[in-house]
Amino acid sequence: MSIIIKPVISEKANYLTDLRGTYSFLVQPKANKIQIKKAIEDAYGVKVAEVNTMIYAPTVSSKYTKKGLQVGKTNKLKKAVVKLAEGEVIDILAV
Repeated sequence: MSIIIKPVISEKANYLTDLRGTYSFLVQPKANKIQIKKAIEDAYGVKVAEVNTMIYAPTVSSKYTKKGLQVGKTNKLKKAVVKLAEGEVIDILAV
């Protein structure tokens, strides 16, 4: 099972990459910072200086139908914001 699910490619993530040199990834919710650091260093061949994580709770939605109340929810997500060592760069679109 891979720890890194996918890189986050959005306007805000690209802006933070240009401004601070940080990269965002969706990772497995049970992974810790040490595992995330090792997985990114192995996958991209770079030196990671810092890892920050945030957990997004599942979103619950409900709607009324002929069969009654239908309730659904999304999965829990964990996002890692990784700062690389000085001079390191990841080309996310090439991988």
